[in-house]
Amino acid sequence: MNNVNCVECAGEVEVADDVMVGEIVECPECGAELEVIGTNPPALTLAPEVEEDWGE
Repeated sequence: MNNVNCVECAGEVEVADDVMVGEIVECPECGAELEVIGTNPPALTLAPEVEEDWGE
């Protein structure tokens, strides 16, 4: 496991050693959803908001 700082609150987020780019992890301190954008070293960014397309 690797510890990475949350980009929202700077809290520690545990990231698995075998994490893949594009996976979503959640910050245990603030609840922010974070997207993995790098694996060596692990890097996180805020995950994009999911938008409804309402069948379009």
